[in-house]
Amino acid sequence: MNKKMRELLAQINAKKAEIKNLVDEGKIEEAKNAKNDLKALQDKWNLLADIEDDEHDDIEDQIESGRAKNIGGDKKPEKKDIVRAFVNRIVCGLRKKKMDDADAEIMNAMTEGAPDEDGLSDGGFTVPEDIQNDIVELRRTTDDLSQYVNVEPVTTKSGSRVIEVDADSTPWNDVDEEAEFGEEETPKFKQVKYEIKKKGGILKVTRELLADTAANILAYLNKWIAKKSRATRNAAILAAFKKITTGKEVAISGFDTVKDIFNTMLDPAIEQSSIVLMNQNGFNYFDKLKDEFGNYIMQKNPTQPTQMLFLGKYPVVKLSNKTLKSDGDKHPVYFGDPKEAITLFDREKMTIELSTEAGDLWAKDMTGIKVRDRFDVQTVDESAVVCGIIDTAAVATVDEGDEIAG
Repeated sequence: MNKKMRELLAQINAKKAEIKNLVDEGKIEEAKNAKNDLKALQDKWNLLADIEDDEHDDIEDQIESGRAKNIGGDKKPEKKDIVRAFVNRIVCGLRKKKMDDADAEIMNAMTEGAPDEDGLSDGGFTVPEDIQNDIVELRRTTDDLSQYVNVEPVTTKSGSRVIEVDADSTPWNDVDEEAEFGEEETPKFKQVKYEIKKKGGILKVTRELLADTAANILAYLNKWIAKKSRATRNAAILAAFKKITTGKEVAISGFDTVKDIFNTMLDPAIEQSSIVLMNQNGFNYFDKLKDEFGNYIMQKNPTQPTQMLFLGKYPVVKLSNKTLKSDGDKHPVYFGDPKEAITLFDREKMTIELSTEAGDLWAKDMTGIKVRDRFDVQTVDESAVVCGIIDTAAVATVDEGDEIAG
């Protein structure tokens, strides 16, 4: 944190104290005006923090490319030392104690975070890369949707990518010797813009946890972050699926409808790499469905017994009903290639802030650990995914009618 940012931070803290005093004195209008001043100071702080992040990233790029020298040397602390320093940073921060010099030196490389309006302590720090990698590994379960979409690491808060639409089916033109390249029938390009968003929440922990070993504290924190990060990214990806398929859903009325989706609604290039994504209700329906030869359309993958294959070809991803929600008796099923449909732009930067005073924490003798994740999800190819809807109420009515008619 540079001198200018430290000065702004002091002004922000002073302004917060001023607002609290005005509220205590019943001067609500003056407090509201002071809050506007506080927001202006925080916006200025955030802008400077973003610039500092970008400058830090640029310096790292220069070091990696050899255009600058890392005067601190290339020796990286061992993981056990990073874990100890990281946990001690949390414990000392919550207890408002000074870290020892060795741990402080390791954590000094961490970028400090911006202050917030929700009462958390000033500043923060970045989760070390080694620990972020552990969190990512914990996040990677079968219901982690980020593994099925295209993930692109980025180092800036916003940007864009240019992709060619229908690249697989748009051929190049013939070009005669010494002739100019023609512009007719040129490929169509689409610009995909991203804007990194902050996602986060507060983990409330008891003081007893902070007295545990560093390994136990880290395991508890990593598990919680992994679960929340997975749930947050899943929700963003499913929202993107819903956005591109709303109004174009296909009613699933049996085996032939599914064949229509793969045969005519998905491009052959997409169909080859497709998966089928459904919730427990959809899985239960398809698990009982047979083809015209009496074979179940979902069977175990002979090479991966824990995986189910749809029509003997397409991997099945089963999500909890809590994750992929049904609408009454109507259950969504997504067919296609999510990697072609969706890109998750990942800033790969988690930050932590600490507090013992936010909200009701003090009264309950608890501490707060605020964690932020940064990413954005954007649609790339809307035709790469088709949404089918299983209406189990309608299917049951048809089945009952068939039995009566027989």
